[in-house]
Amino acid sequence: MDDLFSVAGKTVLVTGGSRGIGRMIAEGFVTRGARVWICARKAPEVEATTADLAAQGSCEGLVADLATEEGCRALAGAIAERTDRLDVLVNNAGATWGAPLAEHDTASWRRVLGLNVEGVFHLTKFLLPLLEAAGTEEDPARVINVGSIDGLHVPVLETYSYSASKAAVHQLTRHLARRLAPRITVNAIAPGPFESKMMAATLEAFGEQIAASAPLRRIGRPEDMAGTAIFLASRAGSYLTGAIVPVDGGIATVGSARFG
Repeated sequence: MDDLFSVAGKTVLVTGGSRGIGRMIAEGFVTRGARVWICARKAPEVEATTADLAAQGSCEGLVADLATEEGCRALAGAIAERTDRLDVLVNNAGATWGAPLAEHDTASWRRVLGLNVEGVFHLTKFLLPLLEAAGTEEDPARVINVGSIDGLHVPVLETYSYSASKAAVHQLTRHLARRLAPRITVNAIAPGPFESKMMAATLEAFGEQIAASAPLRRIGRPEDMAGTAIFLASRAGSYLTGAIVPVDGGIATVGSARFG
């Protein structure tokens, strides 16, 4: 069983890995023996998180802005300078926006979709040579996109561009899965409520109600997120592709209560 779920020795890139869900995933891979790179826009956060994770295993940090095609190209080039293969790409970097309907302007839509959807597409595209070098039909390379349950159901909050972007990530996941098989699998994790900067305001206002509305009656824990990513990246997950995995305590799949 240890071998079935092992990611030891795998090369892994986690975007948006300096905090929140990205850090949860990165820490899981680091502590299980993978060679991990994390990236984010802010150098101080990258440096601090890299230092923390490097104390537990192999972790290097890179500063990158994935909101543009050129930023994605630059990050892919930096990874190619450090390794000739990439076993796992975790596309986690993302942005959110919430405001009343009348206040959602073009700039907010472009900012959210540019990073959440175009960034996922372009980075995957530029890293294909490294993923193809790592993947075989018996042991494919893995792309894990981080979507959201807001792309599976209608959110309570007015996060129109965010929910639309995450639904797009889920469909992009399926499309890429069809195109890149059999040497690369592409799956998505759709998180529910987890402690993160992106969720901080929502959890402060509605945290107890959200937990009470979840069939499992709690907020997600770091090991819930890390465990799902490790499963998808390990031999245990090698026969899954095009799947959207909700990690939300049942909120989007069997929950019926609402909050707010």
